[in-house]
Amino acid sequence: MSARTALVVLAVAAAAAVAVALLRSSPDPGGNFAYYTLALSWSPTYCETEDPKGRTAQCRGAPRAFILHGFWPQYERGWPKNCYSGKRPWVPEAVIDGMTDIMPSRGLIIHQYAKHGTCSGLSPETYFDAARAAFEAVRVPERLERLDRPLETKPADIEAAFLAANPELEPDMVAVRCGPERLREVRVCFSKKLGPRSCGANENQARLCPTPTTRVPPVR
Repeated sequence: MSARTALVVLAVAAAAAVAVALLRSSPDPGGNFAYYTLALSWSPTYCETEDPKGRTAQCRGAPRAFILHGFWPQYERGWPKNCYSGKRPWVPEAVIDGMTDIMPSRGLIIHQYAKHGTCSGLSPETYFDAARAAFEAVRVPERLERLDRPLETKPADIEAAFLAANPELEPDMVAVRCGPERLREVRVCFSKKLGPRSCGANENQARLCPTPTTRVPPVR
């Protein structure tokens, strides 16, 4: 190989490497994912650990059980995030106002759309409509909805209660997240068409709640 040919080969290889790097660093345009995870956050845990004085809207006023933490596009293993370039996506005030009953934090709503909603390929309006539909499709077990005293229980028992309240769900569609020592979330997986479906590797129960029991603070 001549010196000139070798230089050409090196230049082509370098250009290809740059192109691959750019592709890898470019944000996912959205819509390229396998399923959604609905993350239901146990509000009493947040209020007990993060806001015991009730300074936030979430922790004052009417008692809350589960709130909507997020509605996350997922791959079968891993997940996309921040699927936009340039300016941070704008969420209309009307959309924010329409979600505060189940997501009682303006900052959370904006953050969730920027990080996760942009990866759905949907507008803020359509994305949050889908999130609400999924949230309202899951029936919370009455015992948890009305919990008036601390409960020490197994993660498997929380999952079983959700399966009993939602007969359309299977065990591989629900996961419980805890820690440290308290119930944090219940996650339910949905297809792109908002039907229940099995979760991927991300919702590994042994990883999300590795303790044999967890504490569930009462509704407040």
